[in-house]
Amino acid sequence: MTNLRTVTQLLFRVTLGVVFFLHGWEKLSIKGVDKTAQMFDKHLGIPFPTVAAHFATWAEILGGIALILGVLLPYVGVVLAATMVGAGYYGHHENGFWIQQNGWEFNLVLAVAVLAVGFAAPGVLSLDHYLRERRRGERPVAVDAA
Repeated sequence: MTNLRTVTQLLFRVTLGVVFFLHGWEKLSIKGVDKTAQMFDKHLGIPFPTVAAHFATWAEILGGIALILGVLLPYVGVVLAATMVGAGYYGHHENGFWIQQNGWEFNLVLAVAVLAVGFAAPGVLSLDHYLRERRRGERPVAVDAA
């Protein structure tokens, strides 16, 4: 059972990391941060749109990488959840709940999921686990072979 738990923790964390990374990458390389800032300003009314666009872009890119690696998970969870709350409020709340109507459903799921990953035990296949064991002066626990 330990192996299944370890693998599912890794799969969930990496999947979330890829989703966040790709959303940030889209803002950086496909849309461009300047166009994202313009959209934040004109269509969404986000305060300080240029700052918000850079913050969202880099929070999603770096947060996605951190999730994939399993490092600084509680901090990453809070930052990414905050970006999802902002996205849900500014970008989707007027459309209602359902994702089919461009509502805030997906933002809610991502916010709660990233908080769950951030505040759960990091799992043995994470840098947080490895670094915690190193700080304690213990040898990092390996994954069971069974």
